[in-house]
Amino acid sequence: MADIVFRNVTKRYGNTLAVDDASFTVDDNEFFCFFGPPLSGKSTVLRLVLGLETPDAGEILIGGRPVSTVSPAERNIAMVFQNLALFPHMSARDNVRFPLVERRVDEADIERRVADVAAKLHIGHILHKPPAQLSGGERQRVAIARALVRDPNAYLMDDPISALDARLREETRVELKRIQRELGKTLIYVTHDQEEAMSVADRIAILEDGKIRQIGAPAEIYDRPASTYVARLLGSPMMNILKSVRGEGGVEAAEGAIRIADKAAPADAVEIGLRPEDIKVRPWLDGEISDGRAGRPARVFEVEPLGGYTVVTLAAGQARLRALLRGQPDIRPDAMVAISCEPARVHYFGQSGGALAR
Repeated sequence: MADIVFRNVTKRYGNTLAVDDASFTVDDNEFFCFFGPPLSGKSTVLRLVLGLETPDAGEILIGGRPVSTVSPAERNIAMVFQNLALFPHMSARDNVRFPLVERRVDEADIERRVADVAAKLHIGHILHKPPAQLSGGERQRVAIARALVRDPNAYLMDDPISALDARLREETRVELKRIQRELGKTLIYVTHDQEEAMSVADRIAILEDGKIRQIGAPAEIYDRPASTYVARLLGSPMMNILKSVRGEGGVEAAEGAIRIADKAAPADAVEIGLRPEDIKVRPWLDGEISDGRAGRPARVFEVEPLGGYTVVTLAAGQARLRALLRGQPDIRPDAMVAISCEPARVHYFGQSGGALAR
C-alpha cells in the first residue's frame, strides 16, 4: 500500500508560507494532480513527500507510516524533477539504468526493464547519446524513464513534460496515464497546464498561495467550482465572472444584456459565472422583448475562428465576456446580438467569492 496522507502540514521559508495547513489523502494506485499557478505551493508539496523538506507543523504518512524521521532513500519514492537532474557524464542508457545498478538488481532484469520503458517512451534510438546531445524533450523522456524503471512505493512528477512540443506532450500524457494503470502505483503529478490536469488525473487538488482550495474529480471541479478562483483556473476560455443584480423573477448581468429567469437564484449572490460553451448567441431583433420587458443587446467585439469552434468576445456596456460556439457561425465584429444561458448552467458566487447553492 502506498497511500500518502498530509495532516495539517505547514511549511514556511522565512516569511513565505509555502504550504498552509494542508490536509489531504492520495489513495493507493491513484493518479493525483496538484494544479495551480506558479508559487502556489505545488513543488513544495512534492519535496515534503519526497523528504527533501521537513514540515514546520503537521504530519506526513506514507502507507500508514509516519515519515518525519525517515530519509528520502528509505521512503522509496521515484521523482522526476522539473530540472531533470540527469548525469551529464553518462549516456541516456546509463542514466536510466542508474537506480537499478545502485540497488544491485540482476543485470538481465536491468536490461529487460530498460528495454521495456524505452519502448513505452520511444527513446530506444537515443539511449547511446549523452544528455548534451539530446533535445529538451528527449531529456525529459529519459528522466521519466529513469523513474519508471524502478519499483517504488509511488512516483512523483514535477511538470515532467513541459518542454515537449504540443503533439508529443499529448502522446506522452496518454502514455503516462496508461503506464500508471498498468503499474498499479500511486502517482502524484504537478502541472500548471490545465489541459494536462483535466486529462490525466483521477483527482485534482487546486492550490492558491499554499492553501488547498478544492479537491475532486476533474469533471466535478469543472462543473461545481468552489469559488471564483477555482472557476477561473479550469476552462479555456475561462469562465465569465460577471457582477449580478436581482431582477424581476431572476438575475441580471452585463448591464441587462443577460437575464436569467431563475427564481431559485440565491438572494445573496453578487456574481454569476457562465462557461463560454453554455452561452447562446443569436442575432438581435430591433424592438426585441425579453420576459415581457425590453432587453438590451450585446456587441460583437472580436471573432476568433478556430476550425471546429469559434470564440466570440462580446461587449455589453463595460462588461466583456466570451462565448464558445460550434463551427464557424456567420458572426461579424460590431454586430448586435442577443445572449442567454440556461438557468441550470449558471454558477452563483457570494461576496467572498465562494460558490452558493441554489
